Amino acid sequence: MNARLSEDGKTIIIRIPYRFKRTGGRKQIIAPEGAESAFLPAARQDDALVRAVVRGHRWQGMLDTGQVASVQELAAKENIDPSYLARHLRLATLAPDIVEAVLFGEQPEGLTLGKLMVALPMAWEEQRVLLGFPERG
Repeated sequence: MNARLSEDGKTIIIRIPYRFKRTGGRKQIIAPEGAESAFLPAARQDDALVRAVVRGHRWQGMLDTGQVASVQELAAKENIDPSYLARHLRLATLAPDIVEAVLFGEQPEGLTLGKLMVALPMAWEEQRVLLGFPERG
């Protein structure tokens, strides 16, 4: 933070460095690295991540319960491309703590829908490492 008096001596000018970041369609104000904030950081719930995870679990549930017989039938019923559906189905295999973090907006900085939709390993520890979650002890 930088403060100075204006040339006419009537105004105090305060400069606070910050940057804007778009997350889940919202703008966030990001304080500079190492700066103390008077506010606790808000949860960064990303609606796109939440929707994708919820869809994956919903669609996997429909397959598991026999509501639909195949991915192709489900894709036709939902009127979507089967490959789009398959990418979402992979999210049903995410580690439970990753799912919880996404739902509560506690995912690591930089976790995007694009990163979440890649072919992820089945091993939960490998998922955590790949997606930037802290190692568990």
